[in-house]
Amino acid sequence: MLGQGEPRMEPQARTEQIDLFRFFAHGFDVPSVERFEWLQRPEMSALLQQLWDDLECPGLYPGAGLFTDYDEYESTYVAVFEVGLPAPPVPLQETAHDDSNPTPQTVLENVDFYQVLGLNVDPARFAPDHLVTQLEFLSAVRFIRDNAPDPENRQSLVQLERDFIERHLLNWLPIAEEKLAREGTPIFPVLLTLLLAFLRREYEAIGEESNQPD
Repeated sequence: MLGQGEPRMEPQARTEQIDLFRFFAHGFDVPSVERFEWLQRPEMSALLQQLWDDLECPGLYPGAGLFTDYDEYESTYVAVFEVGLPAPPVPLQETAHDDSNPTPQTVLENVDFYQVLGLNVDPARFAPDHLVTQLEFLSAVRFIRDNAPDPENRQSLVQLERDFIERHLLNWLPIAEEKLAREGTPIFPVLLTLLLAFLRREYEAIGEESNQPD
């Protein structure tokens, strides 16, 4: 989606210098050797601990853990997120966790948000309601609004971002977080806890920004 290539995410960077929407999208993207090596880098643990403190997550940082090798990383990702009977334990799709609306309605609403910015989903990569797609969309919204010269346009993008976080990500990720915590895998539970803390902080922050006078 969005025509974005591999993000250049350096774990040693300060957290405020990182596009965290893309950082988390990268962490939950499909396995690759490059992604495995990125997750296993020694600097990653320090960055995650810094995020834990910066985002004021409850309790002490639990540590993220490491995979033994690439095969374990790939098989864990597939077993937890992609394959299972009757379904994988923790699918990374909104419609797998939220049954308050019919699946087509939820998917269409995601697409409607994307089309506000003229963005299209590549179905060969991820579904419209997949976590990676949703985070890439939020990254695009943030980039556009940070570079919008028109205050009125910027304000509408602030509201778009807040509405999407509330209606979609905060609607299903807490359920997925509970399920993932029971799986006991390395790194993914910590990543999801950090992502939720980040989204909640952003939701509150842009709520305050939307109430500021022009």
